[in-house]
Amino acid sequence: MEDKIVKTSEIMVKVGLNENNLPVAMRWSAQDGNVEEAPAKAMLLSLWDPQNNNTMKIDLWTKDMSIEEMKQFFHQTLLTMADTFERATGEHLITEDLRDYCYHFADKMQILPEK
Repeated sequence: MEDKIVKTSEIMVKVGLNENNLPVAMRWSAQDGNVEEAPAKAMLLSLWDPQNNNTMKIDLWTKDMSIEEMKQFFHQTLLTMADTFERATGEHLITEDLRDYCYHFADKMQILPEK
């Protein structure tokens, strides 16, 4: 039995495109998070399609996002995915492996904080 929907919430992403349809600006809003027209340079959106058992995704980044910012963005996203997966499944051992990979990724990308 499905839960009854008692409220809806909206998250909106506006993408400004240049004449070649390349993203040049992004802003996002989330009414429940008190976020309004906040700037962003990249987004990764993944949605689970239960009918096809498949992930639908949108990956966008603005043309002025630097390589260094992209490295940080991916590193932080991978770490967040490990946290989310652990909370959702309780799979502690594999999430530790993923966090170890995140450290390896950061080391290879030379984005570890200096000691």
